[in-house]
Amino acid sequence: MALVPVDLPSPRDMRARWAAHSAVVAALGYGDSSHADGGRWYYDDGGGNWVELHRLDGDRAVLLGHDHEYSDTYYGQAAEYFGEDETDLLDGAPDWWGEPVRATEEPGRWIGFVYGYEDGGWQRADYDLADGFTSVAPPAVSDERCRALIAAFTGRPEDDAAVSGLIAAGAAATEEQVAGVVGPSKDAAAGVVAARRFLD
Repeated sequence: MALVPVDLPSPRDMRARWAAHSAVVAALGYGDSSHADGGRWYYDDGGGNWVELHRLDGDRAVLLGHDHEYSDTYYGQAAEYFGEDETDLLDGAPDWWGEPVRATEEPGRWIGFVYGYEDGGWQRADYDLADGFTSVAPPAVSDERCRALIAAFTGRPEDDAAVSGLIAAGAAATEEQVAGVVGPSKDAAAGVVAARRFLD
């Protein structure tokens, strides 16, 4: 089956937003919910829904995750566990998509979507079900989404200049920029460390 294009920013364009969001949550003491670990970037919404991006050689990437409320796709172990028809999220995909999936899937950690990035664009298998990505909506999808999530953690307005500056700085954010968003009493240094991990 032919793969279907997915309209998402490139991993390079996702980096600054993801790093800015991770800086904020790390400074506030919630770093486990959004962080980079080597070639993996992780986000969860605190309600059991998550997204993970795996950066691979050759400017390739795989984005995968699950929304336990809105992923109507059942892949692999989830299809068997829930007794549902399987949606083959790797149907038509090149072999290199499979390694991150195998490294991530485990009992109870279901996968609802798998997108692959190569040659400047994202693609997914062809299916008509809601896969949950839109409802998880990680901070990396747009500046607007990133600002909204940062505002939810900090109480700052979404159009706050300090928030916009932090997003623009991304992985190069300074302690002053992080403190300008989270306040001087928070751990801005931890935020900078979290942001820098997106450069690895």
